[in-house]
Amino acid sequence: MNKKTGQSDKPLFDPDFLRMNRARASHHAATHGFLHDRACDQIADRLADIKRAFPFSVLYGGEMTGKSPQAHLRQAGGIETLMIVSQEQEDNLSTIANPPADAIFSLLTLHATEDLPGALIRINRALKPDGLFLAALFGGDTLCELRECLMEAELSLTGGASPRIMPFADKRQMGALLQRAGFALPVVDSETMTVTYQDSFALMRDLRFMGESNSLFARNKKYPGRHFFTTADRLYREKYAEPDGRIPATVEIIYLIGWSPHESQQKPLRPGSADTSLTDIL
Repeated sequence: MNKKTGQSDKPLFDPDFLRMNRARASHHAATHGFLHDRACDQIADRLADIKRAFPFSVLYGGEMTGKSPQAHLRQAGGIETLMIVSQEQEDNLSTIANPPADAIFSLLTLHATEDLPGALIRINRALKPDGLFLAALFGGDTLCELRECLMEAELSLTGGASPRIMPFADKRQMGALLQRAGFALPVVDSETMTVTYQDSFALMRDLRFMGESNSLFARNKKYPGRHFFTTADRLYREKYAEPDGRIPATVEIIYLIGWSPHESQQKPLRPGSADTSLTDIL
């Protein structure tokens, strides 16, 4: 336990296992990276709506998509140089992005960051004034059905439960974290999708090849046995199966936009500075 912060000194994520997951995902991106492709498209669309060029940009966290994010982002954002920075390089982000970046992007990697508030602060510091931060990460509703069924299966078989799916932040939390990190003009929105599978085994296989296997340090590393997974699959079907027998999986992707502060940016009006009273209008 850290006496100053009151937090455990144990890491939230297992860095070696996380690195292995993402290395494996890079070989299966063309067939299993559809969510990363979706996030890449959405980030590129948002970037295209911003009528500015970002000559020197950084892709933070690497890439796990069948599409080429470099090509997508270059075309949408007037990017001449796009540097890829892995999360292992995060602590040295300000040194790596030297000179400071015009824009920093992240595609579905921030949700597995050990120190998310700290990472956002470092990203902000690595941007030049009025630089853009644009990111996508999994949100709080992601895999809610699978999380519930795995927990219920483990409780019924062992009387206890271990973390089987990593926690995800929600939109309100991410908005607060952007402000805490010092970003100006923060915007947070999300989209929720439903993906259907033949069974929970197909869903978990997809997650594995996406690089989203459970990387929590506190996960139970002992194989729970096939009976555990068949029980979870039965519960999933009983609770959520659709008329055609397929099971749904909820995926929420949160999109973040923030700007490194600059004096030219719009600022909220000072209280009491309005020319017209709302009372008069009403």
